[in-house]
Amino acid sequence: TALKAGEYRFSGAISAADAVAKLARGDVYLRTVTFPEGLTIKQMAAIFENAGFGPAGDFIAAARDATLIGTIDPAARNLEGYLFPDTYAVPRGTSAQDLVRRMVARFEMAMTPELRQAAGDLGLSVREAVTLASLVEKETAAAGERPLVAAVYHNRLRQRLGLQCDPTVIYALDLRGRFSGNLTRADLAIDSPYNTYRYRGLPPGPIAAPGRLSLEAAVRPAPVDYVYFVSRNDGSHAFASTLPEHNRNVRKYQVEYFRKKGR
Repeated sequence: TALKAGEYRFSGAISAADAVAKLARGDVYLRTVTFPEGLTIKQMAAIFENAGFGPAGDFIAAARDATLIGTIDPAARNLEGYLFPDTYAVPRGTSAQDLVRRMVARFEMAMTPELRQAAGDLGLSVREAVTLASLVEKETAAAGERPLVAAVYHNRLRQRLGLQCDPTVIYALDLRGRFSGNLTRADLAIDSPYNTYRYRGLPPGPIAAPGRLSLEAAVRPAPVDYVYFVSRNDGSHAFASTLPEHNRNVRKYQVEYFRKKGR
């Protein structure tokens, strides 16, 4: 009656007594599942299913339990942005609800009181800070660029300029099952509060799960006056403070780059 149910792994020869002792201690075998930064609930659900923990629908249903973050984001309708991206070691049979609770707990550890205070000092609620961090996460994978991208968005918000963030449009399209994998000019006209080309200010909520570096960047932006950036097509971006400078960057890194590539 002291033996604990679960999945166990035995390596090499082992005596019956040692096997029984292992089962009595409950040294169950832990499986790992990794959720990279920048994923939506829908994408995380697919990883959950592919890892063999259960149907993706169970994960999506568990991620609708916004009461788990009710004290820090009463306006949340689901856990988008609050499931912390990380590698989790859990026993076989772990339910979607249990894993989601662990991911929220990990988020609360990452969003430290110091970061929450820094957000407040900038006039941001936790929801606004996480939303901004999710935009930063989707725009760049370069650690050194995150505070710069965050600064661009802070500056545009302060100057009442549209954020014009492509990932928010992709999120809006995906919510309606309309994203084909290729963002077109026509897509930028979609009427959605998440479309930051059409509506100024932050979108209604996070569009993905930001990692720790993006959370920090969102509330500790670089002290620069940049309001534009464009991809250099190598994983980095060129930043600009004025429209003429930005236009030169676009011509160099987009127009001329793809013109040469097409030759």
